[in-house]
Amino acid sequence: MLQILACAIYSNWWPLLSALMYVVVPMPCLFFGGGSTQFLVSRDGGGWIDAAKFLTGASSVGSIAIPIILRHANLIETGALVIELFSFFLFACTVLCFHRATLDDEW
Repeated sequence: MLQILACAIYSNWWPLLSALMYVVVPMPCLFFGGGSTQFLVSRDGGGWIDAAKFLTGASSVGSIAIPIILRHANLIETGALVIELFSFFLFACTVLCFHRATLDDEW
């Protein structure tokens, strides 16, 4: 919702470009990690596990970098940048809460 709000308030569709990264971030977990986030904190290695860790990290950094680059190029306003960054941190907190909830076996 914050992505759409950033676009609607400033009449610009460029902030939705970072929403594409929110779709890309969980894909390595789905394809290489078996749908679980526990491989991200394990020390177990291997070709596919290491690739999944790298792709997850790269897409997470891209989620922050895209709005900053768009602001630097003057394609979005500063207010849209703030909304985008707040949206990312809210998304990251949601993922961390999900990860913590799936670690507990007492559910």
